[in-house]
Amino acid sequence: MIIKNVRILGGEPVDIRTDGGMIAEIGPGLSGPEEVDGGGAIALPGLVDLHTHLREPGREDAETVQTGTQSAARGGYTAVHAMANTSPVADTAGVVEQVWRLGREFGHCDVHPVGAVTVGLEGRQLAELGAMADSAARVRVFSDDGRCVDDAVLMRRALEYVKAFDGVVAQHAQEPRLTEGAQMNEGVVSGRLGLTGWPAVAEEAIIARDCLLAAHVGSRLHVCHVSTAGSVEIIRWAKSKGWNITAEVTPHHLLLTDDLVESSPVGAYNPIYKVNPPLRTRADVEALRAALADGTIDIVATDHAPHPVEDKESEWSAAAMGMIGLETALSVVQEAMVETGLLDWAGVARRMSVVPARIGRLAGQGQPLEAGAPANITLYDPSARTRVDPSAFASKSRNTPYEGMTLPGRVVATFLRGRPTVLEGKLV
Repeated sequence: MIIKNVRILGGEPVDIRTDGGMIAEIGPGLSGPEEVDGGGAIALPGLVDLHTHLREPGREDAETVQTGTQSAARGGYTAVHAMANTSPVADTAGVVEQVWRLGREFGHCDVHPVGAVTVGLEGRQLAELGAMADSAARVRVFSDDGRCVDDAVLMRRALEYVKAFDGVVAQHAQEPRLTEGAQMNEGVVSGRLGLTGWPAVAEEAIIARDCLLAAHVGSRLHVCHVSTAGSVEIIRWAKSKGWNITAEVTPHHLLLTDDLVESSPVGAYNPIYKVNPPLRTRADVEALRAALADGTIDIVATDHAPHPVEDKESEWSAAAMGMIGLETALSVVQEAMVETGLLDWAGVARRMSVVPARIGRLAGQGQPLEAGAPANITLYDPSARTRVDPSAFASKSRNTPYEGMTLPGRVVATFLRGRPTVLEGKLV
């Protein structure tokens, strides 16, 4: 296949020839029997998400591996890491292999299961980390996401254990005692609305502790969905020590603020804005953007969290936490980071493909678009403007905070090892 007229990382127009799942040649004037016109789109290495909830097994009413990976492909992703908080929990070799095989059978992108750190996500005893690492799924990322591994001894043991197979523990930083009954960011808005506040220190205290633990045992720590300016400073300090710490930020924490809970276009107390960790202040957003730009925060991860309608369209206190984000992530990053001059397209590729693949130890993803590399390619038109319509999403769920907003950019095509999964914005 010849992919005509694309601009690699926003550079000069070229053509890309793929063969056998690899990039065979790049240059001007290439031709062949099967051609796709890129229309001058930007070509990025296929995006990699380190933090996706596919819900299968157990909550197929919210998402399945098939619909979740279709959503990912439409967002430009060629690989996702499927979080462990399924039912049953992905805490054994059997369950992670089930998810992995579903990805191979139905996936529109590669699916890499994340293994639970503790049995049942209960924080009492370590799960079968070694067995999951040795399984067909070859798990290298472990997380109790949705819950914090708050026991310091257990967290230390997990960090020690994963060193044997170059794994990483991805921590959901939330001190449980400080967030009992918490509903949104603790601050001026929560006070006015009468909602129990979620203090920034509940995140920051766990991050500080875990950075120290990771340094003590010489292991890899990844911090999930960083949301506060204080967390940024702790991570920056830890990295200055040379410790092996990485961190992620979600698109919604780069764009949205807690005042939307009070004064959004759809009215106050709309549970669409209820998420864990909560939306924070404008000062936090600015700190997160700066940290992503300077490398303190390594990557963007969606924390795509689908929920059926009945779990979100209820009173605020009863509503589930979470937002979907795979199909809007690149557009939100363009608005928050590219159009503000904080990142160029090479920087976007690094934070949404190259480094996530490196953290997850994915050999066939996140490679530069050059001859001899896997043909995992995302074509993106940054000049497009799209009004977000959740009814058009591939995801089973509709809980997006961007409904009705006009966002920049559009994924034109996605190629997984040279095979198109999306063309002209539509699933193949």
